[in-house]
Amino acid sequence: MHTDYKCDAIRELRDQQVRFAPREKKIEQVDCAEKLLRDIQPKRNYNYEYVCFRVTGFRPEQSPIIKIEGEDLCHDLFCLIEDLSESADVRADESGQPVHTVDQLSKMFNVSSKTISRWRQQGLVSRKFIFDGGRKRVGFLHSSVDQFVKNNREKVRRGERFSQLTREDKDEIIERARRLARAGGCPADVTRRIAKSMERSVETIRYTIKQFDQFYPDIAVFPDQTGPLNLEMKERIYADFVSGKSADVLAKRYCRTKTTVYRVINEVRANMILDLPLDFMDNAEFHRKSAFKKIVESEMPQPEKATRRSKPPAGLPRYLASLYEVALLTREQEQYLFRKFNFLKCKARQLRDKLDPNQARSSEMDEIEELYGAAVKVKNLIVKSNLRLVVSIAKRHVSANEDFFQLVSDGNMSLIRAVEKFDYSRGNKFSTYASWAIMKNFARTIPDEFKQKDRFRPTSEEIFLSKEDLRTDRYMLESAQKRREEQVNQILESLDERERKIVISRFGLDYNQEPQTLKEVGALLGVTKERIRQIEARALTKLRAAAKDENIDDPKVS
Repeated sequence: MHTDYKCDAIRELRDQQVRFAPREKKIEQVDCAEKLLRDIQPKRNYNYEYVCFRVTGFRPEQSPIIKIEGEDLCHDLFCLIEDLSESADVRADESGQPVHTVDQLSKMFNVSSKTISRWRQQGLVSRKFIFDGGRKRVGFLHSSVDQFVKNNREKVRRGERFSQLTREDKDEIIERARRLARAGGCPADVTRRIAKSMERSVETIRYTIKQFDQFYPDIAVFPDQTGPLNLEMKERIYADFVSGKSADVLAKRYCRTKTTVYRVINEVRANMILDLPLDFMDNAEFHRKSAFKKIVESEMPQPEKATRRSKPPAGLPRYLASLYEVALLTREQEQYLFRKFNFLKCKARQLRDKLDPNQARSSEMDEIEELYGAAVKVKNLIVKSNLRLVVSIAKRHVSANEDFFQLVSDGNMSLIRAVEKFDYSRGNKFSTYASWAIMKNFARTIPDEFKQKDRFRPTSEEIFLSKEDLRTDRYMLESAQKRREEQVNQILESLDERERKIVISRFGLDYNQEPQTLKEVGALLGVTKERIRQIEARALTKLRAAAKDENIDDPKVS
């Protein structure tokens, strides 16, 4: 019934009393805990010392001051009463007063067992007793039931009055739901309005409609808006939420409750966190108690002498000139940044390993994303401080046939990978490791590129003996290009909006931007790169079918 304790001190008190207190003492403490529970005000705070004294009769020695919120204390006292009564092995016929089971209370008040469960959450105290047959079950002292009825007369009266739905009641609920659904109402709104007008609980109305739709799918009230959400719908909800749509708007749009919307958002967000690149170079100092304070909260060491910022040579392109605005790092600063970078990813990885996508809390995910974001900032600072190294190496490898800025771009990618793989604890300077990685990449790629270009380089004889250009004039070429664009736009109409956006982004059909990777498109739409790959494959299949239907020639056929 009740989940685990919210206060560690109450849990420790439970463990101590269950293990060491005599049976008679446990029974006495259960009575004291129930009396205390009646006096607790949810909005107040209580000292643990006071709670311990009220339950056990003694005050803890040298106990630190522990404040417990009244609402959490009520929850823990319910747990304590059940746990102590279970360990005391009290028989129902030995309690000194009548003990009622859940079924007996249901018949007594003419309510369902679900209603009894709700009453337990709302203050009906339960204990564990041994009933006939030697089995331990939840039971309710008659005095506890009387106390609950005294404090909740209206709640009990409504439960007695509206416990069982008649056939006519169910028919009325379904008929009202049909009318509201035809008027455009979503399940959440329909349920709420019917519950208010018929003075029933929202849960009762929702359950009635759900059961009807399951048994009679051909005439269901909400035929297209029930059942579990698939992955595509979940990702769409998350993307809408990230773009600024509120949970209320999404609940109405997708015909779900706000609770469901938040659960879906957390689930998709958790799965995206599971895809974060959190590999790191481990170190023993990361696992010490003072590691966070020593590594993250400490200031970056400053050089003893202020370093002069290098002045860029005149006439440099804007990108190269901007590199001189970033100061180079000293060996001590490199050590500090790499240690902080890997430690932040280590902490984020440890938290992520405990993350359950189906039960992820926002606070846990916030902490992981905050740590990862801090690690990315540190990584960017390291990369920026070493971009001049890439330029200097690219200068030595560029030739008349090479694009200098293409070499710089390739070198930057090698630099980024080197930051991820560098082990600072070995004491080497990062520039040494990065230079080796960049030159190794150049040595691998440049010969391959030269070989590819050499295959198509004509000899001087071929140039002079080349045939006349038989291509048509530029107006015919422009017409052909325009016709191809119209054909592409025509078959793109066979895709839905999201598929069309993914295809255009992936293949650069929008001339205003370069083709994007799966990861880049996924970040834009708020879904994983694997999901983008699946949608792209499905869209290409549709395009091939559409091209075949429209008799569009395959450009690969000569």
